[in-house]
Amino acid sequence: MTMNRRRFMYLAVALIALNSFFWLAQGGFALSRALINQFFGQQMIRAEVLVQTPGGAQDYFIDRGVIRTVTPGSITIREKNGDMVPIQISGSATVSGPGGRTFPIAALRRGARVVVIRVANQPAEAIQVEGLGP
Repeated sequence: MTMNRRRFMYLAVALIALNSFFWLAQGGFALSRALINQFFGQQMIRAEVLVQTPGGAQDYFIDRGVIRTVTPGSITIREKNGDMVPIQISGSATVSGPGGRTFPIAALRRGARVVVIRVANQPAEAIQVEGLGP
């Protein structure tokens, strides 16, 4: 075997080994599911999440609670820690429920458990209904 073929073989083996390492290890570099569930699971009350976008950092608020009042364009939710939080709702907001079904905004009712996602200082664009009651 010539020197060039031997070098090519070593390079090919090294690249295959490196590729295999990253393919097998990719899940290890991400946050564990247990950690994500700890922070964003059923015990979460409220969160502020910053996401880097091409236009800069985007600030999101996530609120979880039970709807106490529903008015045109807004809802007030009671969070698990007792805070009452008024939230403006966009007219184009999506309301989704169990099983991924979507509902009109008018279907929101007092007593529904919800998770509300909104960009900071803007009306909510997404509401996830989790169920009824506390």
